[in-house]
Amino acid sequence: MQIRVESYSGYKADEYPLRFLLGEQRYTVVEIMDRWYGPGYRYFRVRADDGNLYLLRLDETTQQWSLAGYREEGR
Repeated sequence: MQIRVESYSGYKADEYPLRFLLGEQRYTVVEIMDRWYGPGYRYFRVRADDGNLYLLRLDETTQQWSLAGYREEGR
């Protein structure tokens, strides 16, 4: 499934995700639960406005985002 991420760019490009489009559905990031970095990538565990958790991955070499994980939290 294709993902497009709109991110905040402050100190550096794609500093953290603000919104993302997954298929045809748009989500707003309401909370960044966790983030970690490694050589050439960044991960963000976020809660979206649908209440679910998403794990977003940015490959810094290609500047491509991907959905690395999902957990339904329910309402």
